[in-house]
Amino acid sequence: MTAIKHALQRDIFTPNDERLLSIVNVCKAGKKKKNCFLCATVTTERPVQVKVVKVKKTDKGDFYKRQMAWELRDLTEVDAKDANKENPEFDLHFEKVYRWVASSTAEKNSFISCIWKLNQRYLRKKVEFVNVSPQLLEESVPSGESQSVAGGDEDALDDYQELNAREEQDIESMMAVCEYAISNAEAFAEKLSRELQVLDGANIQSIMASEKQVNILMQLLDQALAEVDNIEGKLLSYEEMLQSVKEQMDQISQSNHLIQISNTNNGKLLDEIQFLVNYMDLSKGHIKALQEGDLSSPKGIEACINASEALSQCMNVALKPGHDKLMAVKQQQHLFSELRDTFARRLTNHLNNVFVHQGHDQSSTLSQHTAELTLPKHSPLHRDLLRYAKLMEWLKNTQREKYEGLSRTYVDYMTRLYEREIKDFFEVAKIKMAGTSKDGKGKFGLHGSSGKLTGSTSSLNKLAVSSSNSRRSQSSSLLDMGNMSASDLDVADRTRFDKIFEQVLSELEPLCLAEQDFISKFFKLQQNPTLVENVDDSDGTVHSRLLTENRHSISEKDMVRMMMNKIFQSIETELNSLIALVDKIDSFNSLYMLVKMSHHVWTAQNVDPASYLSTTLGNVLVTVKRNFDKCISGQIRQMEEVKISKKSKVGILPFVTGFEEFAKLAEAIFRNAERRGDLDKAYIKLIRAVFGNVEKVASESQKTPRDVVMMENFHHIFSTLSSLKISCLEAERKEAKQKYTDHLQSYVINSLGQPLEKLNHFFEGVEARVAQGVREEEVSYQLAFNKQELRKVIKEYPGKEVKKGLDNLYKKVDKHLCEEENLLQVVWHSMQDEFIRQYKHFEGLINRCYPGSGITMEFTIQDMLEYFSSIAQSH
Repeated sequence: MTAIKHALQRDIFTPNDERLLSIVNVCKAGKKKKNCFLCATVTTERPVQVKVVKVKKTDKGDFYKRQMAWELRDLTEVDAKDANKENPEFDLHFEKVYRWVASSTAEKNSFISCIWKLNQRYLRKKVEFVNVSPQLLEESVPSGESQSVAGGDEDALDDYQELNAREEQDIESMMAVCEYAISNAEAFAEKLSRELQVLDGANIQSIMASEKQVNILMQLLDQALAEVDNIEGKLLSYEEMLQSVKEQMDQISQSNHLIQISNTNNGKLLDEIQFLVNYMDLSKGHIKALQEGDLSSPKGIEACINASEALSQCMNVALKPGHDKLMAVKQQQHLFSELRDTFARRLTNHLNNVFVHQGHDQSSTLSQHTAELTLPKHSPLHRDLLRYAKLMEWLKNTQREKYEGLSRTYVDYMTRLYEREIKDFFEVAKIKMAGTSKDGKGKFGLHGSSGKLTGSTSSLNKLAVSSSNSRRSQSSSLLDMGNMSASDLDVADRTRFDKIFEQVLSELEPLCLAEQDFISKFFKLQQNPTLVENVDDSDGTVHSRLLTENRHSISEKDMVRMMMNKIFQSIETELNSLIALVDKIDSFNSLYMLVKMSHHVWTAQNVDPASYLSTTLGNVLVTVKRNFDKCISGQIRQMEEVKISKKSKVGILPFVTGFEEFAKLAEAIFRNAERRGDLDKAYIKLIRAVFGNVEKVASESQKTPRDVVMMENFHHIFSTLSSLKISCLEAERKEAKQKYTDHLQSYVINSLGQPLEKLNHFFEGVEARVAQGVREEEVSYQLAFNKQELRKVIKEYPGKEVKKGLDNLYKKVDKHLCEEENLLQVVWHSMQDEFIRQYKHFEGLINRCYPGSGITMEFTIQDMLEYFSSIAQSH
């Protein structure tokens, strides 16, 4: 190993100005044994750099080469694997972990010891040595490879001290004086020795010359010491004289301290007494107000409010430790408790009486609202009760049980009152919807009886069903709508219904909002989270207090909702009952209700999404939407069940005109509505059902040709959608136009084969021969299609016969088409165009297949135009 070390030093490290300190023969752990050497080196130049270098033999095996190097300062950990047993494995942690296996444990220990010494000497950041024997880190390894680290050159480096710049300059100037300093070092050293002796002699002479001055200085110091002794004697005598004065001053100081303590205690006692008197004393006026104050007059209520606030302040005062043990404090607290309980009982009894009294007054005014579609206003009751709002807040904070009892009493009373008012209100609304009297025209009116309402809901429902069966205008069918005129639909009745339903919602909305606002104010259930004390954010008090009040605020909102649900528990039931009644009268009323209810729900949610009104109307809106969907499904079912007469022509189907009337009605109702999307979905369902059932009826029709049924009805649908301009049905509008055009063309082509039937058959045969491969100019040589046969067929269709055939065709078309759609002239004009097209087609075939024959038709295009015109005018 020594020979290898010298070879590495000579060949690799000396050229790089490095000195090899330790070497270990290793291979990588877990791999094939490819030996290499790990070397610990230092640079010969300062500052010293310490490295771990990996060296391996070249491929030829004759020389060594430097493969990898790591700075020792990048080494973070040396893991020897086992500190007690011999183990050749060790790990070096640089930017990643390198695992090695040494050729012997001694080499590994020697290398690790060298690394530890270099780390201790040159690095500020110490490497962590794991699983290494402590003796190995303290003693030098005795192997020869590490001797250079333990002593030798490295120790010599410790004794070496560089010259500073001043010393280097002095030496250079001194050597410059002696030119032979470099060539004759002995002469230069003798010269320096002589000069040093001269300097030493001069120093001794200088010291001997200053001896007299030193003696003078010693005499002065002796005099100074004598003066100090004199002053110390005088100070001792002064201290003895002041000793008696000090004792007297200590006695005076102690006496003043006791007086100061006594004054301080008296001041604190006075502060405590003033604190208790100021915060624990309730005036006689407040006591009287709490015991005997008039709770029915404004002044008495104000006095009771002030007294209750003062009492709360006295009871909630923050007493200091020990105050609660004072007899006077206990007596005051007992007095306050009795006053609190007494006033709470008086307040609770009085408010109960106010509830009963106000209830009787309110009930007496119900009769004047029965004949009108209005709800009684409770603003006077709210105004009278709100005077007690602060007292309710006091009761809430001091006597929670009595506060909750009053809340239950108010809710029970208001539930009965509102249930009676709402029931009467909805009875009036149902009567106005269904009608209870007949006007001069025999129609049911929308004006209820002016007397007392005694009819039950069941009787109203029976009345509604019977009236709906007797009135065609209330039939909610697209088929019936299609068979009626605009007057039969009785738009005025629907307009009245819309106004009545709007009035019902408009009466309920302010009633609920006013009551909810009153409950929040009177029972103090809408308090915002505010901080009572100004505390520093750093101690966390603000945050915890704020979270507590937020939770309290949430529970108060729930309490308001529970009270509103109890008080107005009948509203949702009555609304659903009214909606069911109205739906029985006319299912198309669901359109009006959907728009109105959606608008009121949207308005209520903008005010307060979590309010009772918003929740209730939202629930009812679900019912209305369900009725609307049921109405649409019913119309589709009726379309599918429609039957047509076998003896009469079909014409415009009733559900087609019914869809037109429905769309016009719906567009008028849903103009600027929030729920337009629901109508668009209904449109899609209805129009697809209309399309399907038109095709179904056209296929089943025996009296009227299928093309006529399709053409007329899809023309009507196209006209309807074009006039209404419903954006969601644009695709259906184009589809209707396409179907109308296709069936018009099909009908025209199929009908025109009749006036020139034989001629059509002849030329169809000609075209068939050409299609089979017969050349056009050779068709005339076919026996069945020669010139004689052509002339024979043409002679059968002179101008008069053609006109007669067209006249019969016009009459047949007139029988097929219905009058309301007015498509006769359109169809006739299309037939004229088709006839001219066929005529030109026949002429072309004659010219190509019978060239030079001179064969022509018995009539011209001009003759055809005159025939079509005269036939149309004659009819």
